[in-house]
Amino acid sequence: MPGLVITVCTILGLAVGSFLNVVVWRVPRKESVVRPRSRCPECEEPIRPADNVPVVSWVLLRGRCRTCGARIPVRYPLVEVGCAVLFGALAARFWDSWALPAYLVLAAALLALSVIDLEHYLLPNRIVYPLSLAVPVLLAGAAVAEGDGGALLRALLGGAVAFVAFLAIHLVSPRGMGLGDVKLSFVLGVALAWLGWRELVLGLLLGFFYGALVGVALIALRLRTRKEPVPFGPFLAAGAVTAVLWGEPILTWYLDR
Repeated sequence: MPGLVITVCTILGLAVGSFLNVVVWRVPRKESVVRPRSRCPECEEPIRPADNVPVVSWVLLRGRCRTCGARIPVRYPLVEVGCAVLFGALAARFWDSWALPAYLVLAAALLALSVIDLEHYLLPNRIVYPLSLAVPVLLAGAAVAEGDGGALLRALLGGAVAFVAFLAIHLVSPRGMGLGDVKLSFVLGVALAWLGWRELVLGLLLGFFYGALVGVALIALRLRTRKEPVPFGPFLAAGAVTAVLWGEPILTWYLDR
């Protein structure tokens, strides 16, 4: 049964990753993610179904549009593979839990938000707001199915704690913490606190740790100056995903030292 769930979720991740590429391109441009059909950004020719198979089509087309020959960024297959890996890993972690759908939705949204933030320094409300509703609703369903109302209450309290903490940081240092990060903190707090208070602290601290580590590295390599902004959303997402997938062994290792 675990193998079947992991396989199905991994294949689903490839398909969802293909859709996320549409989201990443259209949402920052305030376009519909449903219509029109996927098309080449250069020649605007609709993409044939045979050329829209995740990863495989990009490889067969050698990373170029069939019609005009425009280069298709490597980001497209990377997002598809990344989503498949995330879905497979989450299936291995939650294969026997009703909470799995909530974490699949969270992972897909965080992947899209991370790519958008890296490219546009933006965490769109069109993704953050629906995500902040979907995850608590799905976890509420999991709480009912598993008879664990305490986990749901803890999750909602964790979301509130994370939001208040990030809002305080934003008010003290607006340049250090964007409002988009504050909005995202609520759903991250919900997802992490569902697992436990320690996972909540670990996930958020890891986000700051990853951000500081990469920021220092970029400055040391002279790829960024101290005055140039670095998007924080991807690091928050990475910290949360790390705590969700490996929080328990990390905490066990740290506390047993």
